[in-house]
Amino acid sequence: MASSSLLISLASCLLFLALSPALASNSEGEALCAFKSRLSDPNNVLQSWDQSLVNPCTWFHVTCDSQNRVIRLDLGNSNITGTLGPELGRLQHLQYLELYRNSFMGKIPEELGNLKNLVSMDLYENQLEGEIPKSLSKLKSLRFMRLNNNKLTGSIPRELVTLSNLKVLDFSNNDLCGTIPVDGPFSTFPPESFENNKRLNGPELLGLASYDFGC
Repeated sequence: MASSSLLISLASCLLFLALSPALASNSEGEALCAFKSRLSDPNNVLQSWDQSLVNPCTWFHVTCDSQNRVIRLDLGNSNITGTLGPELGRLQHLQYLELYRNSFMGKIPEELGNLKNLVSMDLYENQLEGEIPKSLSKLKSLRFMRLNNNKLTGSIPRELVTLSNLKVLDFSNNDLCGTIPVDGPFSTFPPESFENNKRLNGPELLGLASYDFGC
């Protein structure tokens, strides 16, 4: 009797392990469907995003790894309008977030700071507004951050100087204010990364001026 119970328990565990990737991808599919519900898609770029199609790994513009986990979202230059929602922060394994050259509006969600595996964040040439979230400083794997050509305001978060892997940054053509950090990776970024922010006052003066001077 005991051995039968043990076999049943073992079979249940094996079944759970076998289904785990599918469960994870279905959870990510729910997050992507919630994201889709915020969007206007006149070119039907997202028509394959249907939860009845097994999991999001079968959808166009979504790339998964060998364990059926979403690692890439490619919607650049897709004529999409809408807002970015907190559900994007549930794509825990995402490495590439490519949403450039659309008409995304509203704020950048703080929840994007939960994407610990993110390597590239390309949100440039949209209509995003508000401040750059300090939570983005948690993206320790990030190498590319391009937020240029939006309507972002406020100062550059000093917390971003801790992103030691950051190689490319572009905040140009926004409405940022204050001063430009000089520590960490910011010591390597060219002036072009910050141009056309009329209220941005250049590099901070090593304590002689507040970083939010002019905001």
